[in-house]
Amino acid sequence: MSNTALVERASSRSLARASALLLSVASAFPSFTSAAQETPKMHQEPAATQGASDSLNARQQAIVPIAAFAAAGHLDKLNAALNQGLDAGLTINESKEVLVQLYAYAGFPRSLNALGELMKVVDARKQRGKQDPVGRTPSRPIPKGDALLAAGTSNQTRLSGGPVQGALFEFAPAIDQYLKTHLFGDIFERDTLDWQSRELATVSMLSALPGAEAQLQSHMRISMNVGLTAGQLKQLTQVLEDRVDTEGSRRGREALERHLASQQGR
Repeated sequence: MSNTALVERASSRSLARASALLLSVASAFPSFTSAAQETPKMHQEPAATQGASDSLNARQQAIVPIAAFAAAGHLDKLNAALNQGLDAGLTINESKEVLVQLYAYAGFPRSLNALGELMKVVDARKQRGKQDPVGRTPSRPIPKGDALLAAGTSNQTRLSGGPVQGALFEFAPAIDQYLKTHLFGDIFERDTLDWQSRELATVSMLSALPGAEAQLQSHMRISMNVGLTAGQLKQLTQVLEDRVDTEGSRRGREALERHLASQQGR
């Protein structure tokens, strides 16, 4: 075999390995196997959160800057966004839930700092005489042990559109278990927020984090799996543009465009 052919074969193998690695990394938040081609029957959310509207209501729009500023660690801007969210109809517990979910995407320090800011906002509003609704707590106990792993695996599969697998999870099984039990189990089993609201928060958080483009694109797909429309997700990127920053909006817009293009090529 000629030297040229050997070089071409080596380059081809390197490209294949790089492509496989990219897919594995993207799956961590999560990605989709070839079996994930049909939208599954979704978790039943309250009727008020479902619908085929192509626009986000004021409450949904308010989630976007709260999640983005919290993920970026901009506490001064988060303070204003939390006030605007409560004025727009978010309850204290719904706001709290967004910031608890934040730990899965931006870590405990940002989540704890953001929750501390919410405490300040709630206290300041009380001193001004505002009576914000506390809101509901989870309507059912969160499973424990093996039942939690089973519930989280089921939630992840339904959100993703099929079983989530990949070389990364074989390489580091612990992260697979943490995703299933902590994120898709402990968090997604809490129905204080419906799944559409959780995905609006997740997309906003990931848009605020440079370097999370693969996971952001995956969550564009999950968002549409739970009933959010392309129009609503485009509006989300516009809210980022208008109320957060240009870079986050660009990342969100490009991730949505990539996802929609991948669907056209199916």
